Amino acid sequence: MTTGGNFDLSQLRRFPDVEAANLFAVDATDRLLLDEAEPRLPQARPGSVVLVNDHYGALTLGAAARYQLADLRVHQDPLSGELALAGNAQRLGLTGRHRQLPLDAELFDAAEVVLIQAPKSIDALRETTELIARHADPGVTVYLGGRVKHLSLSMNEVLRASFGDVKAGLARQKSRVITAREPRQDATGSSFPRREHLSEADLWVCAHGGAFAGTKLDLGTRQLLALLDRMAPGISAGATAVDLGCGTGILAAALAKARPELQVIATDESAAAVASARATMLANEVADRVSVRREDAMSGLADASADLIVCNPPFHVGATVNPAVAHKLFRAAGRVLRPGGQLWVVYNSHLDHRGSLERFIGSTRQAHRDPKFTVTVSVRR
Repeated sequence: MTTGGNFDLSQLRRFPDVEAANLFAVDATDRLLLDEAEPRLPQARPGSVVLVNDHYGALTLGAAARYQLADLRVHQDPLSGELALAGNAQRLGLTGRHRQLPLDAELFDAAEVVLIQAPKSIDALRETTELIARHADPGVTVYLGGRVKHLSLSMNEVLRASFGDVKAGLARQKSRVITAREPRQDATGSSFPRREHLSEADLWVCAHGGAFAGTKLDLGTRQLLALLDRMAPGISAGATAVDLGCGTGILAAALAKARPELQVIATDESAAAVASARATMLANEVADRVSVRREDAMSGLADASADLIVCNPPFHVGATVNPAVAHKLFRAAGRVLRPGGQLWVVYNSHLDHRGSLERFIGSTRQAHRDPKFTVTVSVRR
């Protein structure tokens, strides 16, 4: 077992997430958070330490090994992060020291110490801090860490809305930790999910804080939405359509409403996206015809089981432009599509995905192109 001072964070891996020479499983913010929380972590009651957005397990396993902590409560939005943490714990002999929970009241109930890797969106931070202020121990200390360039003044304002004492620490290796204490007594709990009517698609959209684009229609999804009636027109009743990387579920809900003969699956690795998509299906009264699943690249779907897949893939890995995630999704689509099935993809026009799509799927043609976006349709060979 790896314990105490001989625990080396550099042993951690990102797998099954994308791995590359310039992508790391631990960063300066992880190390700074563990150091800043050192006055509180050894004294915390068993089960009262919470880790949020722990990318690949550095915070959880660092706290477990350095301070001999167990019953750590953890929430990681991407499923790949959960799997990476589990794999790292297994390899380092630190299994059984943490448990995964949804982002809800149970995660923060009576928590005394909370470590957070700063999320990308303000709303994700707002949902988290609202829950902490309402459900944590009154003496809770919250440590929010991130790269200096990503810690905005708006994050301070979000923290001050839920806590009476908010202080920024000194920067180290381009990272900083903001400490929050004294949860406000008038905290009423979470204001999420948010709900908004999308008039151009006649859909209700529901979004938790960490869902990409929130309750808005992002520009890439708008391109696919406009082409729904041209997708796989000859497929029969009962055919399966998949919204891959579904986000808030706009495309899945639109498919279910416009083409009720289809069996629709919405899948995403993000917990916030899946919770949002389920709420979106309920709001549009199609929950009985859309199965929403949290999976890593359709890992739970059988080979050759889908007739149509729609996808608006990310083109960043963290802050780095990297095609690896898109390629992972294209490869998965090639596995899940039946011969003759179609993959419709939207991507930024400056990206060159055509060759990858032909390699992983089959014959690919352009369905739409403008200066910003390209939509292609690939037919499974």
